[in-house]
Amino acid sequence: MRHYEAMYIVDPELTEEQLEPIVERYKKVVTDMDGVVGETGLWEGGRRRLAYPIKGRSEGIYILMPFESDIDVPAELDRVFKISDDILRHIIVRTDPDEE
Repeated sequence: MRHYEAMYIVDPELTEEQLEPIVERYKKVVTDMDGVVGETGLWEGGRRRLAYPIKGRSEGIYILMPFESDIDVPAELDRVFKISDDILRHIIVRTDPDEE
C-alpha cells in the first residue's frame, strides 16, 4: 500500500453539521476500495483566504485527509472530487512514510 494525502477546499458557508457528511463521503470512497484513512480534519484552522476567487468565493475550508491505498484509489478519488459540486479545489499527492 502507498501513502497519500488529499487536500480539498469546500464552501466556507457550510456549517459544521453540513461539513461532516461531506468529509465522510470522501473517506468512504477510500475505505470502499480497501484503503485506510488516517486522521482527517481541518488544515491549519480550516478557514483560509484563497489566492484568487473560485466560484465567487474568496475563502474556503481546507480539509486534509491522509490515507493508504493501492494505486487505483487516488484516480477514483480524483474523479469523485471533479464531479462534486461541494469541492472548490483539490489535490492528491503521494507521500513518503519515512518523512512523517
